[in-house]
Amino acid sequence: MGRIIDPIISQKAAVPPGALTIGCLENRALPLASLEPSLARRIRRTVEARGWQGEPERKLTLSSEDGQTVVTLYGLGAADKLEHVRLDRWLEAAAEDCEAAQHSALTVVPPPHPLLATQSGAAALLRRLALVSYSFGDFREASKPVLRRLQVLPTARAVPVFRRARRVARAAARGAALARDLGNTPPNKATPAWMAAQARAMARRLGAKAKVYGPKELARLEMGALLAVGQGSRNTPRLVRVDVGTEGPVIALVGKGITFDTGGISIKPSPGMDEMKYDKAGACTALGIAQAIGELGVRVRLRVYLPLAENMPDGAAYRPGDIVRTRSGKTVEVLNTDAEGRLVLADAISLALRDRPEALVEFSTLTGATVVALGYHGAALYSPDDRLARDLLRAAEESGERLWRMPLWSEFGEEMKGRHADLRNIAGRWGGANTAAAFLAEFLEDCPSWAHLDIAGPAWRGADQGGGFGATGYGVAATVSWLLRRIGAS
Repeated sequence: MGRIIDPIISQKAAVPPGALTIGCLENRALPLASLEPSLARRIRRTVEARGWQGEPERKLTLSSEDGQTVVTLYGLGAADKLEHVRLDRWLEAAAEDCEAAQHSALTVVPPPHPLLATQSGAAALLRRLALVSYSFGDFREASKPVLRRLQVLPTARAVPVFRRARRVARAAARGAALARDLGNTPPNKATPAWMAAQARAMARRLGAKAKVYGPKELARLEMGALLAVGQGSRNTPRLVRVDVGTEGPVIALVGKGITFDTGGISIKPSPGMDEMKYDKAGACTALGIAQAIGELGVRVRLRVYLPLAENMPDGAAYRPGDIVRTRSGKTVEVLNTDAEGRLVLADAISLALRDRPEALVEFSTLTGATVVALGYHGAALYSPDDRLARDLLRAAEESGERLWRMPLWSEFGEEMKGRHADLRNIAGRWGGANTAAAFLAEFLEDCPSWAHLDIAGPAWRGADQGGGFGATGYGVAATVSWLLRRIGAS
């Protein structure tokens, strides 16, 4: 699993040699009460001399009197405009500066603010901090990690809150790290069979159960859509079920796992195609959630379903014009083989509904249309259940993972009706994220409480987006927060 560091939480402690970063609100008192008085006085004198006021993303750097500690004051801007995204930028900048200066220790002083006065807010900061040292180094020569110690010095009032939040933050960070590892693994290694093996290994670590269905079993289960998508690849499809927990409500998670997506016969343009290894991000997120919930040991029966396939343009590949029969019995006319995710999800959803879950949440990098609508900054939420939607939106806001509810108007479903089959797998040019959600809704008629999260935007960071590169593990933290609140364990 990708490296994370569990932060130490202290009320007052010596700052070890290395880096000290202080988050400062604009025109507010500096949060220096947890620091040694001589260091606090030195910082105040420097701030007064330079007229620094905590303007957004403006930094002020000085050294301790003995020169052993580099102190950076980071402007977080106005208190009434503070959001998790600004805190994230601060921690990322601090980690980058620390690494560039070859410091092995980083001490963080968060500002007193209502956003960090709750357990969920403290957990969000601790989780992000634990992940600042994450790197995916499986395919590079081993290098000794620089950052080895993280310390957080909250205000005296906030210390108990941060300590209570630590356990959940650690589990969510480990879940996100697993999701990142799986997402970043290249497609020549991360085949459907390899992903299934990783799910089994995770289940063994957690004392959970995993069942892997191969091509023959998929045929017996009548999963014609999943088999069709994977039939052009020598890396044959799989479907994985992971059971975490034996008591409590049944909650189903479904994650799209296209281990590489060429688009099939409807092939994608070559620029950026290397990023299509991230088309398995939904499955990676679902496994990351299972990792976190299993580690926390809370009272819930989590049922995770991962449809895994590689979408390739071989001579045996499925074609535009084909009609496939899904496990539900509904037929789908294939108009574009690059709209494959909704097909594999249809079969997985139908199998997941055998458990009669209280709620089903599905994750997928389903459409580029979602990225057009929301950019890379958040995911789209579709649900017919107002309560479930409200609870997921709240959990996303608390955890700092942005989520925006989108419509499920009946017209979108009408656009997905087939000409020669029950359904077709694409509609017209406009509202592609909405019609894709409407397609999935056709297979969820027997499940009153479900949500589809199109995570195509925030699931990974491209080279042109800044602030890191690769899989993000998006969705793990928000869903863990939602599950804990739903079962009363938060």
